[in-house]
Amino acid sequence: MERIDLPAVGPTDLPISLLEMGCSGRFELITHPQPNDQPLPPQSSLPHGLPPTSVSLETEVEKRFLRDPAWLPIHDTDAAFHRFLKLAERDVHIDSLLHCALSPLHSGISVVRDPTTGMLLDFTEVLLGDTGISAKNSMSLQRPPNPNPSESLRGSNTNYPFMPGGMEELTLEQIKKKSELEEDIDFENGLLTVPPGLKVGMDFSDKDAKTTKGEINLLSLLSTFDDIIDSQPEAEEKEKGHGSGNAPKLPRTNSLEDLGIKDSPSTPGTTSTEKKDGGTTKPAEGQEEKKRWAIPININTPCGDFYKRIPNPAFKYPFELDVFQKQAVLRLEAHDSVFVAAHTSAGKTVVAEYAIALSQKHMTRTIYTSPIKALSNQKFRDFKTTFGDVGLLTGDVQLSPEASCLIMTTEILRSMLYNGSEVIRDLEWVIFDEVHYINDAERGVVWEEVLIMLPDHVSIILLSATVPNAVEFSEWIGRIKKKHIYVISTAKRPVPLEHYLYTGNSTKTQKEMFLLLDPSGNLQTKGYYAAIDAKKERTSKHAQSFGTKNPSQNTTPNQDRAVWLSLLHFLSQRQQTPVVAFTFSRTRCDDNARSLASMDLTSSAEKSEIHSFFQKSLRRLRGGDRQLPQILFMRDLLKRGIGVHHSGILPIMKEVIEMLFSRGLVKVLFATETFAMGVNMPARTVVFDSIRKHDGTGFRNLLPGEYIQMAGRAGRRGLDATGTVIILCKSGVHDMGDLNVMMLGKPTVLQSQFRLTYTMILNLLRVEALRVTDMMRRSFSESHRDTQAYEQQIGQLKQTLSSLPPLDTEGQLSDLLSYYYTVTELRITAEALQCAVLGSVNGLKALSVGRVVVVNNKQHFNALGVVLQVSSDSVNRTFTALIICEKGNEEGRGDSPNGSAFPHLYNTALFTPEGPCSHTVQKLKLQDISAITVKTLKVIPDRIIDNYNKRQQLRFRLDPPGQAISTATQELLRLVEANPGGVMTLDPVNDFQLKSVDVVEGTMRLRVLQDSLKDFSCIHSPTFSEQFLRVQERMSVQEELDKLLFLISDQSLSLLPEYHQRIKVLQSLQYVDSSGAVQLKGRVACQISSHELLLTELLFENALSPLAPEESAALLSCLVFQQKTQVEPHITNTLKEGIERVLAVAQRIGELQRDCGITQTVEEFVGQFKFGLTEVVYCWARGMPFAEIAQLTDVQEGTVVRCIQRLDEVLKEVRQAARIVGDSVLGSKMEKASLAIRRDIVFTASLYTH
Repeated sequence: MERIDLPAVGPTDLPISLLEMGCSGRFELITHPQPNDQPLPPQSSLPHGLPPTSVSLETEVEKRFLRDPAWLPIHDTDAAFHRFLKLAERDVHIDSLLHCALSPLHSGISVVRDPTTGMLLDFTEVLLGDTGISAKNSMSLQRPPNPNPSESLRGSNTNYPFMPGGMEELTLEQIKKKSELEEDIDFENGLLTVPPGLKVGMDFSDKDAKTTKGEINLLSLLSTFDDIIDSQPEAEEKEKGHGSGNAPKLPRTNSLEDLGIKDSPSTPGTTSTEKKDGGTTKPAEGQEEKKRWAIPININTPCGDFYKRIPNPAFKYPFELDVFQKQAVLRLEAHDSVFVAAHTSAGKTVVAEYAIALSQKHMTRTIYTSPIKALSNQKFRDFKTTFGDVGLLTGDVQLSPEASCLIMTTEILRSMLYNGSEVIRDLEWVIFDEVHYINDAERGVVWEEVLIMLPDHVSIILLSATVPNAVEFSEWIGRIKKKHIYVISTAKRPVPLEHYLYTGNSTKTQKEMFLLLDPSGNLQTKGYYAAIDAKKERTSKHAQSFGTKNPSQNTTPNQDRAVWLSLLHFLSQRQQTPVVAFTFSRTRCDDNARSLASMDLTSSAEKSEIHSFFQKSLRRLRGGDRQLPQILFMRDLLKRGIGVHHSGILPIMKEVIEMLFSRGLVKVLFATETFAMGVNMPARTVVFDSIRKHDGTGFRNLLPGEYIQMAGRAGRRGLDATGTVIILCKSGVHDMGDLNVMMLGKPTVLQSQFRLTYTMILNLLRVEALRVTDMMRRSFSESHRDTQAYEQQIGQLKQTLSSLPPLDTEGQLSDLLSYYYTVTELRITAEALQCAVLGSVNGLKALSVGRVVVVNNKQHFNALGVVLQVSSDSVNRTFTALIICEKGNEEGRGDSPNGSAFPHLYNTALFTPEGPCSHTVQKLKLQDISAITVKTLKVIPDRIIDNYNKRQQLRFRLDPPGQAISTATQELLRLVEANPGGVMTLDPVNDFQLKSVDVVEGTMRLRVLQDSLKDFSCIHSPTFSEQFLRVQERMSVQEELDKLLFLISDQSLSLLPEYHQRIKVLQSLQYVDSSGAVQLKGRVACQISSHELLLTELLFENALSPLAPEESAALLSCLVFQQKTQVEPHITNTLKEGIERVLAVAQRIGELQRDCGITQTVEEFVGQFKFGLTEVVYCWARGMPFAEIAQLTDVQEGTVVRCIQRLDEVLKEVRQAARIVGDSVLGSKMEKASLAIRRDIVFTASLYTH
């Protein structure tokens, strides 16, 4: 813009000028006069007039160089090119490379004020702690928030997570201890020339510089301080020589080791014997009252002062709270974590609501997690009506994510924690609903990961059905989070249940309902036998008229229909509807509903209400979708008050049915087990179609936990006095034992389903401060490790070890220790062989009556005995034997001479009585028999045992032994005298025919060890036995110590071998490098939540690039579809090739996993990808209506919808991954595929969220 010179201000000009505000076009009038009659320039708030218009560089360059004939002549192009080079030439400034960004200020200025007047007195400089930290390098909550709003909610996979609560900061000891990757750097020698991760480096050796000798020797200048400097290197050498323990005693020092900081008793590997002063006292003090983290609360004592303690509660309920609810609210007000275990409909939601109200009052946030998406949607509606400020995050829906209460599935919370989401900062509560879902084999691990990863400032609320080990589970959480968990458990039901057996199957017998369990929990056997009689009478009548027919377990559809019709007539007469009928197969649900065609349970007013609600709900569907066969079938059923609810039903229909059911318009609902999971929809009556279900592997009876969960749906609080539970007896009456276990058994305990997944390993590896072993150590599966107690024992053992007398290993005794090790190995080998022999068929045959054996135990040493009796108990088998012994040692009072110093292993000489020979009859365990000889004796066992027992009584004590005993004793003595050096024993390999590798090797090793024992010199020493006892004592303490040190180390983690195998897989696929740093492939795999290896490999092999968007969507459907299907899909050739490629990659990964030692077979790994829905998804993505694609497959509509919804999440993940790799083509293809499948009935919004 050119500058305009204005004339000077004349007398007629007003002193007014314009000020332009920014570049938005606003002006302000300035009216103060200018000094010295200056002209009035147009003024602007921008520094230099208007902002420059951005010139399009491309057009400028084009105009200047390409279109200007002076620049681009037709003939002399070379000269023009050189001219251009001169123009483009720039000087190289090497120094500019050395300029780096300024580091952030490490201090700030703080004001000092007078505390009373507030007057400013002084400024002081304060050091700032957390400078230069960000989400990319720190786990601290002090790091600045992420400015990018899209990343602040879900986090980013390059962010560090926040520090998990309960993960200890490193102690001084751990910092001092070097890891195997750390080493001291010598800045003179052995420096790297190739940076890690690069192929080539630089050679810094400067050939010429070596000759220059112009350096000043600083030491010569400091000659006055010679003595100080001389002492320094000495000190350093000493320190290197002696290790950190014996640092030189200097009065002033900078070394931590010298300040008397002793090794704490927990550091493994210190076997030094001197006692560290004060080292063991501290843990011992803290151990005296062992800290309990879980605090059970007694809910039987009433809360009298509740309203005094909480005068103005955060949330007021229109009803009086139960005691357990009041106790929970008191704990929440104190900001404590609670575990509430109660039956369904006992009112656990009150606790959740109070926490949400509290966080709204405190202006913090709450996250409510649930295991199932449907449950999240329902809770969203419930809480939205109560609190208003509620958001929802599931895989495909995101509603008001800035709300103070967020409802989400547990998987999303896990990814938010790993990705360092900003929501975590303001989080006060996390509510886990249906925690007993942690038992789920597939998804249970997610709960454990989330509990471990939650930061310290978040309090936890766990809501669960009644579980037997609530305290143990809470103890684990308390221990890993270092905070108390208050356990509130109630077994009381607000509406008690009555359990009946039903045997009716016609109008005549429709009243045959027998009470089996009354509301107070007593079993009524009378009812059970009455049911059996009723059933029996009918079968016998049937037999009279039609002849006997084997009653099979399965009933025909007609019989089923008769049972249902009679039962429902009976219940609707007694006004016991609504009824939930639990049926454990989707087809049976549909068949049962179809068979009730003649039944009508609704009045005309209800019919019109159902009709209008149905029409209103389906208004959001497209015309064609409203005419789907399933929707028409359901409409007909619902009008008559009958509903069906299982995973094959379309999601929108399920919601319609749930809503109609909760309004009481659906009178009978045939549902599968999923209906009982958390969906808060109680009925008047619950009916069990059967008590057996298929759990994926086979048929089994219902578990007590499952039965209680489903039966708990009976009885609506405030409406029914009792709930009715009916078990149908269709073919016959169920077994009393089964019923008893199912109704009164203990529910399933919470068990850890923790397993390692590649995503978890990669997510933890990308953060240096988190180790996968820490995660494994904190998992519920390792909760039995009580490290605190172990550390105390280690301290005590170290003390014991240091107080033992020293060993004498001089002269003859120099090989005492190796002798001890040889004897120990000999003992272990012999015991293992003996177990193998006695566990084999031939070994037990040999140990029959009359077999001569060598006995060694506390009382006998290499004594011969003869077997008289063998017990029939196969677990703890005992052998009754007659054994020879010294006179007076029958009861084992006289101790065998130095038995422990001379074990029988290397001294095969048999026991020979010195005085007169006596005998004893004893029961021997397997381990007492050290050898089975080749000899057998003829004995009469009964006589010997009777005679011996008789002579144990006082009055027959002095009788001479009977003939049978004398003969046997004489025979044994004769054997001893004939073979004083030892009798021939049966060989495990040759005689017992045990040919396994372990036994053969063991036998050979045993011979070698026995021969080597003769060569030791220490056995000839006079003090040998005393010294050997000392060695034994010291070694037993040392072994115990090593065992405990092993138990608290990472090596004892049960999943450690698998962790190493999985790391091996990741290294060979180049997801991590040899030092464990996550590479590009690993970063991509972090983005993907399931089947991460397969998807990442497909991405990097470009397997998806030849496919069209709809084909790639169809191919990826194999990751989300899990059912079997009988229909063979018809697909394009490119898709067939794609499928072959996917299977080839899966085969490769499966084989690699097998080679690295992972137990999953290749077939199992490849078999989890099922291509049954490829055609369906392909046609759907190409725009075919839903009614037509439903015809292409035998998979039910609901399952198809769920698969396509989950496929959309996979496509989103692949899009993210493609963005990280930089493959924008694939990214946009995934976007197109995602748009193609997101339409119509598959992606109708949930009724609960509107």
